Amino acid sequence: MKIKICGLKRVEEIRCLNRLRPDFCGFVFAPESRRYLEKPQALELKKILSPAIPAVGVFVNAKPEAAAAYVREGIIDAIQLHGQEDEAYLSCLRRFTDAPVIQAFSVNTEADLRLAEKSSADLVLLDSGAGGTGKRFDWNLLENFGRPFLLAGGLNAGNVREAMKICRPWGLDISSGVETNGVKDPLKIETCIRRIRNV
Repeated sequence: MKIKICGLKRVEEIRCLNRLRPDFCGFVFAPESRRYLEKPQALELKKILSPAIPAVGVFVNAKPEAAAAYVREGIIDAIQLHGQEDEAYLSCLRRFTDAPVIQAFSVNTEADLRLAEKSSADLVLLDSGAGGTGKRFDWNLLENFGRPFLLAGGLNAGNVREAMKICRPWGLDISSGVETNGVKDPLKIETCIRRIRNV
């Protein structure tokens, strides 16, 4: 089970991840998010981050060449799209970078899942909304979903085992569920990771 901890902003959070070794670290580059990182800040965090933990950059309707520049400059290793990006956008992005691409889909109905199944992205992420909301969607909708996926939305130490059992995802993407008062909590991160890995 892959583990992605998203929305990192502080040096101490990176050091926590270096110790616990999740599979991915997420940096948010969407200005409307409270977890938004400026490029210089992200570059400094990437320098501290263990090379064994790939950094994923989260973008919302950014220009393809702008997202690709973060890969070229060594700030991130993969791109996650969390806006209204379509197949034409993905095709354009591929001209600028060969980095792995994760496309997020908000799930409300089975029709949303059918769209996700058809995505040409390397991996899809299934969420309940715009990301980082702390809310989950109806996991029962995933019964017949036909491709590997990252599960997000409302995940925390209290429900990650249930999520793994019901949804059988490729990985779990956790953000607000490991925060206290909007700040990443090392104890919550450690508890969450240990519960996932001890299944």
